[in-house]
Amino acid sequence: MKKFLLIAYLTISTTVFSQTEKDIVSTREMERINWMEFKEVVPSKIKTVILPTGTLEPHGVINNGADNTAPFAMARTIARRTNAMIAPTLPYGITGSMEAYPGAFQITEAAYRPFVKQVLEGLAKNGFRNIIIMNGHGGGQTAVLQSVAAEVASEKRVRTLVINWWSFASDETKEVFGEDGGHAGWNETAFIQAIDPTLIHPERYTEDLTTAYPASGTWSAVPFPSSIGLYQKGQGYPKFDQAKADLYYRKVTDKVANLITETVRKWDMAGL
Repeated sequence: MKKFLLIAYLTISTTVFSQTEKDIVSTREMERINWMEFKEVVPSKIKTVILPTGTLEPHGVINNGADNTAPFAMARTIARRTNAMIAPTLPYGITGSMEAYPGAFQITEAAYRPFVKQVLEGLAKNGFRNIIIMNGHGGGQTAVLQSVAAEVASEKRVRTLVINWWSFASDETKEVFGEDGGHAGWNETAFIQAIDPTLIHPERYTEDLTTAYPASGTWSAVPFPSSIGLYQKGQGYPKFDQAKADLYYRKVTDKVANLITETVRKWDMAGL
């Protein structure tokens, strides 16, 4: 019995200590850290950086900047766990078929591609070995980010990982909500609800704001007729359940953190 109590005490003490132990850096955000402290920790103690990317476009009854809000919040949640710094968010992107909506911005691929590449090159120049792009926006932007990241990895001899969180978390979406999600659907709305409930406006929601995405080759509309696009017909309507929102956020961030940690571990193990 005494042995059991001792083990329990040590376990609890270790857990509390790990949660309250002072971080090795005063802030994980690159725009908030002083240059002298940055020099002291990168790359000697911190070799990983998370770059949130998104855009400004309509998202049903949540904020236009949801594609920026989500990856930045996730980066802040997992930065210490993955021993990473957080680069400033790139808030403008390749918006595509939502460009016509109020408050949306469109950056052409011709302008976006070289800009993103120079940002990644700058992160490599500053000593980061592992560059994690936490992408919050889909469409053509995903292909550009993956292409540019691969170029920089080869040219600068760094390791890059691009994570499209909503797609990577599709299993968690179905597990928590029991159905598929959508652009500004239940999954993305819940994710923002967990981050900041003041950014959602349930009183503005009606099902008329939704349209299911068409099957490939059937039809195409620009602008897309709704700011909520459902991945599956009849699934993904926002329901504003705070408990499920919080659970979803925890599951997604855990999965993303584990992916980063495991990828870096395997890179190191392979000597890449």
